[in-house]
Amino acid sequence: MSTRELYAQDPGDNLWTVPATGAARFTWEYDDGRDRLLALYQKGKDKQWDATTRIDWHLEVDPKDPLGTPDDALALYGTKYWDRMTEKDRGDLRQHFAAWQFSQFLHGEQGAMVCAARIVESVPDLDAKFYSATQTMDEARHAEIYGRFLKDKIGMLYPVNDNLKALLDDTLADSRWDMPYLGMQVLIEGLALAAFGMIRDTTAEPLPKQILAYVMQDEARHVAFGRMALRDYYRQLTDAELREREEFVIEGCYLMRDRLRGTEILENFGIPPAEAAEFTERSEFLRLFRKLLFSRIVPCVKDIGLWGERLQRAYVDLGVFELGDANLDLLMAQDEELAERLDAERFAAEEAARTAEVADAIARGAAAD
Repeated sequence: MSTRELYAQDPGDNLWTVPATGAARFTWEYDDGRDRLLALYQKGKDKQWDATTRIDWHLEVDPKDPLGTPDDALALYGTKYWDRMTEKDRGDLRQHFAAWQFSQFLHGEQGAMVCAARIVESVPDLDAKFYSATQTMDEARHAEIYGRFLKDKIGMLYPVNDNLKALLDDTLADSRWDMPYLGMQVLIEGLALAAFGMIRDTTAEPLPKQILAYVMQDEARHVAFGRMALRDYYRQLTDAELREREEFVIEGCYLMRDRLRGTEILENFGIPPAEAAEFTERSEFLRLFRKLLFSRIVPCVKDIGLWGERLQRAYVDLGVFELGDANLDLLMAQDEELAERLDAERFAAEEAARTAEVADAIARGAAAD
């Protein structure tokens, strides 16, 4: 079956072409490079994993409620449209809601893969090229995972959201080599980590929880890479150059806030666009979701040295200024630890099952004697 047949809306042309700008950079300096980046590169190599074997794809998922989404998390809840819905309609809405969320994750991961490859091509330092090469593989694995989850478990996809597409376009079309770092490693990856974490911590469904925990383990390294590389580079820039990057961050943050409305889901259920926008804006769950989405971005932006007056005013307007003092290292460490704990629990359960199987075989053999 073609993926196109699973889209809830027409995705348009199969291919989206972004004209490439900027230079491919080679370096003839093969010395060791920066210790921190090389250590992260080694960690990136050590932590490679196979999505086919590490994830329990045999776990069942209800397509009509893939995440165990509570009613009040849906923007239509409490409206006249919700009251008219049958249980089947509500199940369809949950399916569309999860398909939309994970489709944006999927499209974002493909964008991250392309951006990581662009960084390998354009960054001047060999240590950064080495790490970006491992990240490209990570992002390919993530796109593989989300694509499989959507196709095999939810049975539906949504096209890329216009605002995510615009941010990817701006990130990839810029000729400056640091912009794929800033657009992808800081903004899109930071957004993704917060979105992944909220779903990971609220869903009771084992398969999506497992997928998100393992993907987040990788993403924690990617954000660390962006912080290291950009912090070093931005110390060298003029005030005018820093302000240009801050303008890009401001525009990207507003785009991402608007991306989260998901009005296209409601419009698929016959809700007029104006009402769909009103319902999403009134949603308490969405307001909380939006604020948490900036929990990884704001401290990272401040850490790399982008904290001018206009950027600070934008974060006040967005209601996320105080997140600049969040402990990003602690958040990333928790992401990695949760995945390791999940592995340990799975291995312990598998070992217990094997032990029980051996004990049962011995007992049956003794009874037969």
